[in-house]
Amino acid sequence: MEPSDQFTTYQVLQRHGVDRRDFLKFCTQSAAALGLSAAFVPKVVAAMETKPRIPVLWLHGLECTCCSESFIRSSHPIAQDILLNMVSLDYDDTLQAAAGFQVEEIRRKIMKDYKGQYLLAVEGNAPTKDGGVYCTVGGESFLKVLQETAADAKAIVAWGSCASNGCIQAARPNPTGAMPVRKLITGKPIINVPGCPPIAEVMTGVLTYILTFDALPELDRQGRPKMFYGQRLHDKCYRRAFFDSGQFVEAWDDEGARKGWCLYKMGCRGPTTFNSCSTFKWNCGQGWPVNSGNPCIGCAEDNFWDNGPFYQRLSNVVVPGIDSTPDQIGKTLTVIAGVGVGAHLITMAARKQASKLKTPEDGPGQAGEKE
Repeated sequence: MEPSDQFTTYQVLQRHGVDRRDFLKFCTQSAAALGLSAAFVPKVVAAMETKPRIPVLWLHGLECTCCSESFIRSSHPIAQDILLNMVSLDYDDTLQAAAGFQVEEIRRKIMKDYKGQYLLAVEGNAPTKDGGVYCTVGGESFLKVLQETAADAKAIVAWGSCASNGCIQAARPNPTGAMPVRKLITGKPIINVPGCPPIAEVMTGVLTYILTFDALPELDRQGRPKMFYGQRLHDKCYRRAFFDSGQFVEAWDDEGARKGWCLYKMGCRGPTTFNSCSTFKWNCGQGWPVNSGNPCIGCAEDNFWDNGPFYQRLSNVVVPGIDSTPDQIGKTLTVIAGVGVGAHLITMAARKQASKLKTPEDGPGQAGEKE
């Protein structure tokens, strides 16, 4: 893997035989992937034409590589466009061909040649107990490698829940003392992109935004991009109507489950989880856990692994914006339905009584008014 060059995205695409028409189509698709209107397409085009590709160093700590697996399956834009055209991925021990001391030298060279310019992507977290011996790279602790590489980075992207909030490695009792990036690195802009794994298009979208606007996207209080984490799953879930109607799955494979009713009582954390799962989904937008009948486990939220047990409803959790639990919603709807049925019966009885009082001589609407 050769060190980063200073070609722009457009220049790289031209070298690959991409004509102007396809380049503009690529820019339009990239803008759409970011949720930007057509008015922003010229800005995307200008960025791709004039700005050098971003040098990226991608580190791996304690993790399962699910973030990388998700990333390479992005379809809008495809990972190939990100890796080969939009960024210069100069170090990634999962995707690179080189290995050993050679590739570690490349990492240090990029740090020196592009001081303050490169983007550091981190997948996984770092153990801190016993000198960090539970995760080493090239004979050095990952904690040391992370701190060394972060020192001169322009910004840091923490991929997945492991890097963003600790995930299972940092869950109780946390024997290795694993910590997320934000607790180990200070004084640097950090973008948290949680999820186990994050959605592929969210990952590529973050990189596209940074390249296009040469700035970080607006972040929420947990350091997550609002453009992807600004809405609860619950708000766009196709099962939301059943929640509002008080229709819940009570047991696996019951009638409600077969009808696609709300999974809240089966432990779904959708009402308290902020992510884009119900919008972007996985595998080219084909599906997501709730779509397959599995409740959301809230993997984009802090300490989600300790907020278990999974598949058990949080009966006392108040749903934001509703201030009621599912049980209260169900009881309220039952009362409302009962009142509605009662009112309907009273109306029907009144109509029947009016019909009995009406005589043949009465005109329409004159029942009971004949003198």
